[in-house]
Order: sequence, then C-alpha cells, then structure tokens
Amino acid sequence: MKFNPLTLKKIRRFKSIRRGYYSFLIFIVMICVSLFAETMINKRALIVHYEGEYYFPTYGDMIPGTVFGLDYDYETNYRQLGKQFEAQGKGNWILMPVVPYDAYENDLRENEYPPFPPSLKDRHYLGTDTVGRDIVARLVYGFRIAIFFSLALLLVNYTAGVSIGSAMGFWGGRFDLFFQRIIEIWSNIPFLYVIIIISSIVVPNFFMLIVIMAFFGWIGMTWTMRTVTYKEKEREYVIAAKALGASDWRIIFKHIIPNTVAIIVTFAPFSVSGGIVALTSLDYLGFGLPPPTPSWGELLQQGWANMSAWWIVGSVVTAMVLTLLTVTFIGEAVREAFDPKLHTTYE
Repeated sequence: MKFNPLTLKKIRRFKSIRRGYYSFLIFIVMICVSLFAETMINKRALIVHYEGEYYFPTYGDMIPGTVFGLDYDYETNYRQLGKQFEAQGKGNWILMPVVPYDAYENDLRENEYPPFPPSLKDRHYLGTDTVGRDIVARLVYGFRIAIFFSLALLLVNYTAGVSIGSAMGFWGGRFDLFFQRIIEIWSNIPFLYVIIIISSIVVPNFFMLIVIMAFFGWIGMTWTMRTVTYKEKEREYVIAAKALGASDWRIIFKHIIPNTVAIIVTFAPFSVSGGIVALTSLDYLGFGLPPPTPSWGELLQQGWANMSAWWIVGSVVTAMVLTLLTVTFIGEAVREAFDPKLHTTYE
C-alpha cells in the first residue's frame, strides 16, 4: 500500500511528538527482546566448550548428559554442568543466559518451599512464583504470548471490520440494513458467558481464543469504517474513479481504504492495549490459556492469593503498567499526529 504525501507528513509529525515516538521505540525493543528471549532467558546454555568442541544447545535438539560425561541420558542440566566444569578445571567452559531458567522449570530445593524471594545469588532476579518458576521468565514469555495474541486479534478484527464496514458504507441500502441488524444482535450476546461455556466444554488454546474474541471484536471498527466510507464515497476522487469505469471492489480497496489509513492507524494502539488486557483478564479468571502457559493473568491470580509474596504481584503490575502506559503514549501521539481537526493546513 502506497501512502499519499499527507499521510507521510503525518508520520513525520508523529516522530516530532517525543513522548509517543520514544514510547514506540521502547515498545519495539520490548517486542524484539521477547522474540529472542531464548538467548537471554533459558535453562539451556548458549555455548558449551567441551574437549575442544563447541555446542550450541539453545535452538538445537536436546543434548543428553552423556555427551558431556554425565551419568544420565536425558537433557543436560547446564547449570550443574557449569559447576562441574569449574570444579574440574580442565579448560571446559559454558556460557549461560543472563537468566538461566525457562518459563516452565521448577526450582526445587531441599527443606525449602516456594515462592522464593528475589535473589542475585540464585539468579532469580524477581523471585519465583508459588511453584518455583522464575518470575522474569514468566513475565517475558508471557509478554510475548500477550503481544502476539493482541496483534493477531488486531489483524483479524481489522480485516473483518474494515472490509465489512467499507462495504456497508459504500453500498448502503439493504446490504447496510442487513448488517446493521446482525451487528445489533451480535452486540447483545454476553461475551464472558460464551467464554465460560466454551471453557467448560473444551480447553481453550491460543487460536481458539483469537477466534472467539474476533467474533465480538470486529464490531467497533466496522461502525467506524461504515461512517468514514459514507463520507469518502461522495468525494471527487471516488466519483472520478466511477466515471473511469473502476469496479466497486477496486474503488473500495484501492481508493477509499488507502485514504482512510489515518483513521485505521489511530485506533490500532488502543486495540493492542485492549487485547493485552482482555487476555490477562481471562487468564486471571481461569478462562484463558491453560496452565502452565506463561501468563500475566495467572501471575496476578497467584499474587492476589499470596499477598505475602509481594514480588509476584509487584512484578506483574509493574510490567503491565509499563506496557499499557507505553501503548497509551503511542496511541495518544498517533491520534494527535493524524487528527485532521488539529492540523487543517499542511506545509
């Protein structure tokens, strides 16, 4: 899709709004960190140097302990292996991630019971949850699931909402009335009850939750695009396209939608924020992703049930506030940069 000069000027204006632009950069960094979380938060070593050979277990297949001279044939415990190399002093070495735990591993200790408080010695920088899983790992991997859930939901909602809304506004008449009635009926269906019913029948997974939430999430964008298209279809460029013999679908997708991209982009950050909150809320209530999937909502539920373990609820609340605040700043900057009421003339 090629942006017109006015849209490019709006993008430059967005960059000039420092709070939103820097929040956007921070948000991109957060996404990149979550994408490559295995290189920073993992129970597998990054590099193992053993008897002159190098091994890279992070993204490879499982390496049994017998490969490194250990007395078991299941996956190597690399933290234990590192201590053994250090004690032997034979020149073998191991490079572990900054946080040497994954999101599913339980830190079990003799005569001690989780949750464990933050500790630099044990490299549990934010402590563990109630079953001994590292909080940092649960937060980062939980963020990755939440953000890609929100982006996937955004894509589905916008695809349906923009297409249907544009068609309603462009064709109007009976087509518009038909979909208005569908939307009115659909809006009265209790979303939470649907989730509860489905969760009681089957265990919801990532894609099932996207489908369920998309059934209800496309309505808002549909109304917006319907209203915008009603206005746009009376403009000169649409009339000219009709006079040249362009088809309705070409007018909608090649002319109207590209010229309403500013409105579409304006709502996107708030939709992402809403998706994160929705998934976190469902996980907190127990109707979201099944355990032991890393989840901010599940961590919130643990923190609420164990208020003495202050690091659990403190960590997840801080992460949520930072994420939602960043997304909100981006949304405000996008709205200010793309709002035609604030910028009626262009240089």
